[in-house]
Amino acid sequence: MTELPILRYFADPMCSWCWGFTSVFEQIREHYDNNFRFALVMGGLRPYTQDSVTDQFREEILHHWHDVQNMTGQDFTFDNAMPEGFVYDTEPPARAVLTVGRLRPENTFAFFKALQHAFYVEQLDVTKGNILAGISSTFGIQADAFSDMFESKDMKAMVQKHYLQTREFGVRGFPTLGTGSTDQHIIFTSGYRRYPELEQTINEWLSE
Repeated sequence: MTELPILRYFADPMCSWCWGFTSVFEQIREHYDNNFRFALVMGGLRPYTQDSVTDQFREEILHHWHDVQNMTGQDFTFDNAMPEGFVYDTEPPARAVLTVGRLRPENTFAFFKALQHAFYVEQLDVTKGNILAGISSTFGIQADAFSDMFESKDMKAMVQKHYLQTREFGVRGFPTLGTGSTDQHIIFTSGYRRYPELEQTINEWLSE
């Protein structure tokens, strides 16, 4: 039996356009369940950032959030978002996704969505380990088990492997969907696209 091709979703938990892409990707997973295996690749939006957000940066980010909401209808909480002192480091939540992927692989995509909701709607600081452990607990993962895996050298190296894979595929923005290998691959979308457009693109590729 021929193994199904992998459809890779290059994304970041703190990428607002990825949050806006949620319903589109859920439709893709449901519609093409018999055509692809699905892999979530952490893209690396702003990993290892150490500086807290400035007023100007906050305004720029909120502008993007409004654009996403206007385009997609996705929920956001704008008031008091990214308070003073907030460090927009996207590595910890990405590592948390990989941690849950190791402990509860069947919950990878659901946890990714929960992280996005926690950040964009609930205004939780998903760069903090205790917050991430709390979210993982809603998926039946013990806090100690999560924290031990989350802080491990293995998971920190795994995040870097994902970032490397993203670069090898030539991904420049998120969300990105593609299939194939690093040597020979096709990108179905680089950036947000509505489902009907993506469906047509994917169907054309499948028919070939």
